[in-house]
Amino acid sequence: MRSVPDGLIRWSRPRYVWRRLLHNLPAKLLALGAALVLWSVATTDRRAKVEQSYDVPVTVSDTTGGRGVGTREVRDLTPATVRVTLLGGPERLRELRGENIEAVVDVTGVPETSFTRPVTVQAPTGTTLRSVKPERVQGFVDSVLTSSLPVVVSVASPAGDSLPRYELTPTEASVRGPGRLVTGVARVVASPVTLEPGEEREVLLIPLDETGRPVEGVTLTPSAVRVRRLDAGTLPVAELPVVLTPPPVTLRVTAARLTPARVRVVAPPEVLTRLREVRGTAAYHEGTYTAPVTLRLAAGAQALEPVRVELTVVRQVTPAPQAP
Repeated sequence: MRSVPDGLIRWSRPRYVWRRLLHNLPAKLLALGAALVLWSVATTDRRAKVEQSYDVPVTVSDTTGGRGVGTREVRDLTPATVRVTLLGGPERLRELRGENIEAVVDVTGVPETSFTRPVTVQAPTGTTLRSVKPERVQGFVDSVLTSSLPVVVSVASPAGDSLPRYELTPTEASVRGPGRLVTGVARVVASPVTLEPGEEREVLLIPLDETGRPVEGVTLTPSAVRVRRLDAGTLPVAELPVVLTPPPVTLRVTAARLTPARVRVVAPPEVLTRLREVRGTAAYHEGTYTAPVTLRLAAGAQALEPVRVELTVVRQVTPAPQAP
């Protein structure tokens, strides 16, 4: 039979255990207190809960009709950021930035008009959401349209003896943006440019409305085109006045205004030297009206602009015959 060590026999006696616990009790209590203080200091940050606020950008969620991204857009979002306050440990809050927090406004099913919707914030792991200010944001939902338009060259007025010709690359541009803005774009023009014969340059495109004002808020693709001048320079062109043929004897013109009053005519040099004016005819009848002018040109000559005339025509009073 194996013998039990004396040490184990002593620890099995309650009186011995009690005597050992009380031995140097003040020192033991002091050591325990010191350990507790050190533990408390070391874990204070992990146990403490503090609040921290962040400026968080608002993102938009829109799955209306399952049409995907790009068929609708939200604009004029106010405010674009919200103030989010979180509760959590100092170390965890120090790790976060406003960009790490998600603040979403859901406009799924919202009609294409102005809206006021709540903002939803999902608190990051290890934190608790305390507040979102403001809780709602405003904006405008609009349809997104895409339209293709030809590019128009915008150049300085050419000299009277020249007929510049230009080549564009590409010749069309795509206009994309809110529906109400895209439908307001009447034409796309290249920025005004002055080119010498044979010169080529890249110029920006400008969307314009019916009144010629730039349309803001749309995107052009491409945003610029290359313009090249094709002509060699001076051409046999002369600017000549337009002269109307008189009306029938039964009618009298009381007012006439030609637009333009002078036209550019292209013709061989030997023809141009003989031309001093361009004769034109219009349909005459009583009243005040605007009519096209038909130009009478010499063989080999061509006018570069159409001409119209604003006329006021009255009936001519014929004197009554005198008695013999």
